[in-house]
Amino acid sequence: MKKLIFIPLIVILVIIGILVKVYFSSVQPVKAAENKAVALAEKKVQFSEIDDFHIYHGNETVNVIEGKNKKGNKIIVWIPDKSKKVIIKMAKDGISKQEAIQKLLQETQPKKIISVRLGMEKNIPLWEIYYRSENNLINYYYVHFETGEWLKKIENL
Repeated sequence: MKKLIFIPLIVILVIIGILVKVYFSSVQPVKAAENKAVALAEKKVQFSEIDDFHIYHGNETVNVIEGKNKKGNKIIVWIPDKSKKVIIKMAKDGISKQEAIQKLLQETQPKKIISVRLGMEKNIPLWEIYYRSENNLINYYYVHFETGEWLKKIENL
């Protein structure tokens, strides 16, 4: 009787162990990219805290760091993978996430906004808005970070 309980318990523990290993293996490359990006950025700016890190995949891969400098000002750092050129902007010098969404809403009524994130293409910092239209198609809308101007859209995928 004890074997009947013991065997499924071992199987469950092995499955949980495998899932944990797969999770940590999949997160490790992103953590390594974050560590490299932060090390590069810290040669130009000192962070008091880092709020967000993500990898933008557009025409080229760009690491984006959002945080605060030692003075407590919100800063955004873009680091293209190819050039490794560190581009730093104060968050107040560009439009906010909400302002980018408002720009989209002036043109269209999305069914659902999936994500809004910072990126860069051709050395132009931008907001990428990924949304679904009424007919449930995928759309991308790009807004210039500094000016709030529409840059491009990709519709009905």
